Amino acid sequence: MTTTHDDIHYYDIKTRYAGISLIDTGGNGLPVLFIHGNSSCKEIFRHQINRLKGKYRVLALDLPGHGLSANASEPRQTYSMPGYARTVIEVLEKIGINRVVVFGWSLGGHVGLEMLALYPKVVGLMICGTPPVSVGAENVALGFRPGLGLAGKAEFTEEDVKNFVSDTYGANASDEPFIVDAVVRTDGLARQYMFEAFLSPQATNQKLLAETSEIPLAIVNGANDPYINFDYINGLNYRNLWKGEVFNLTGVGHAPFWEASALFNPKLVEFLEGFQ
Repeated sequence: MTTTHDDIHYYDIKTRYAGISLIDTGGNGLPVLFIHGNSSCKEIFRHQINRLKGKYRVLALDLPGHGLSANASEPRQTYSMPGYARTVIEVLEKIGINRVVVFGWSLGGHVGLEMLALYPKVVGLMICGTPPVSVGAENVALGFRPGLGLAGKAEFTEEDVKNFVSDTYGANASDEPFIVDAVVRTDGLARQYMFEAFLSPQATNQKLLAETSEIPLAIVNGANDPYINFDYINGLNYRNLWKGEVFNLTGVGHAPFWEASALFNPKLVEFLEGFQ
């Protein structure tokens, strides 16, 4: 099914993992794909879609178990960072994308890092709120601050929803019903199984991917992000870090592109201009 609203096309794409809901602004510009975080949805990128459409072919999708996408038919295989990456790649292949710059936020950034190893059509990656960690629970812990308990919790109480929204999006996020709705809608197994896979010995070494990537890697975080360990992220030995530094935007938290798009969007636009 395809619908169009405000010159933006909405597609339902069938994949082997789940039916995926996709936004595609169309056009001949460089494709730019947005991948949302845990228990979120593609609409969280509203400010970036409106800023970039026309010049770029902007793509944004709901991961399996999120938003308007279906729950996974095989949850254990799908609800992991590699599983999500394979789903995203299948969508891109089905719509004929030949090169793409990816922006991944939080979980979406981890999916983007997975794509570096799986999909040579990625020509640039920007991540936000995404510590690139190596394998094992102890190594994962190095990249984050304590207090990620809700990230892997299957069943959310009303209080959990409230706390997750506030911590993830900032104090005023509850004023946006779609943000709360996205958290409530998310398949609880998507959190549980993703987090279990992230901590397992079979996980991908994303630290190695980030440090050895030959394609440009941009890192733009909110300086007040409650989840991430800044010393860890700032201290990795990146091979091709955009502008040679990690950007930490003052006064914003885990979702700077949403909380302060006027601060964030110029960084994104400048990164994208390098691929024209």
